[in-house]
Amino acid sequence: MATTETTASGIGPVEGASVHNVDNPAPLIEAPRKRTRKTPKSTRGNFEMYGWLFMRLSGIVLVVLVLGHLLIQLVLDGGVSKIGFAFVAGRWASPFWQVWDLLMLWLAMLHGANGLRTVINDYAERANTRLWLKGLLYTATVFTILLGTLVIFTFDPNIR
Repeated sequence: MATTETTASGIGPVEGASVHNVDNPAPLIEAPRKRTRKTPKSTRGNFEMYGWLFMRLSGIVLVVLVLGHLLIQLVLDGGVSKIGFAFVAGRWASPFWQVWDLLMLWLAMLHGANGLRTVINDYAERANTRLWLKGLLYTATVFTILLGTLVIFTFDPNIR
């Protein structure tokens, strides 16, 4: 027969707990929600797992890209005083640097947007608020990625 007893922390009763001893060190606590035949299967898939994995992998790649960028810009290329319009024009004349900067832009924007999406999901209590905040976030992210990509690939050093 199940007994009710106060936990060691004094928080309150634990249903189904028996007397604690060496053979029974802690009560068995069941999961808060059990699946039944009536419980619908999840329709979300693994989106959150893929989002979590993307954050880890993009973070690693971003560390390499950003530290490489800083090392090249600040140490090997003579520091901030050397950076100007001509420097950017010369750098973006190379497809290597275009792809480097494009990868940094895309990963930073998507990494940040995914993080902010998580914050919105955690803290925006009303569904309507979440909808508007995420809509604004996605719009700003797409706009920034498209505009940045356009600038990198259509940059004209001969502009007057």
